[in-house]
Amino acid sequence: MSSPEAPVTVLIADDDPVTRSGLSTLLGAQPGLTVVGQAADGVEVVEQVRRLRPDVVLMDVRMPRRNGIEATRELLGEGKGTPPKVVVITTFENDDYVTAALSAGASGFVLKRRPVPQIAEAVRVAAAGEAILFPAALRRMVAARPLNSAEALPRAALTGREEEVLRLMATGSSNPEIAESLAVSLETVKTHVGNVLTKLGAQNRTHAVVIAYESGLVVPGLQGA
Repeated sequence: MSSPEAPVTVLIADDDPVTRSGLSTLLGAQPGLTVVGQAADGVEVVEQVRRLRPDVVLMDVRMPRRNGIEATRELLGEGKGTPPKVVVITTFENDDYVTAALSAGASGFVLKRRPVPQIAEAVRVAAAGEAILFPAALRRMVAARPLNSAEALPRAALTGREEEVLRLMATGSSNPEIAESLAVSLETVKTHVGNVLTKLGAQNRTHAVVIAYESGLVVPGLQGA
């Protein structure tokens, strides 16, 4: 894995060779990024990650042999070394595949139609360990799906303050912003966020927010979400 001073290494996974080639060329020209490999399907993704050890995988979800959801789940569940961050790249933000990939542990998603510098920034953000949250897009995505995690929050037994933190996470607020909103210390927020992820069994902040929407704790268009 790269040091803070080193370029972020990226593996591009997409079944379309033109898309792979184009992204490789364009992202490779962005500051602080180095494209180290390409993969045409989910099987190749896993093989390439084990060999190249990229910091971030830019993952299409609709691929042959093994889709991006299954590949993400395998990469993040291997328990060997430090897994790469996964950023889903998608054409349609309301794609069920994308939501499933987020639930499997992807750090976030970015639309293929976005300008290359924005895609590059999403990769950098993921490499830094931050969640890539686009609240408006995530709202639309989850609102189009039936609630299928309704029991998650009752089982999780979140405290009232933890629910407040989760609602603020769903707006895309950072830890410092949450601390300011609740008038508590940053360390307190970090503790609450950690408790939320543990109780929900969430892979990361993005996954926790998906659960919050699907459970009905956060309702699209309400509660500032």
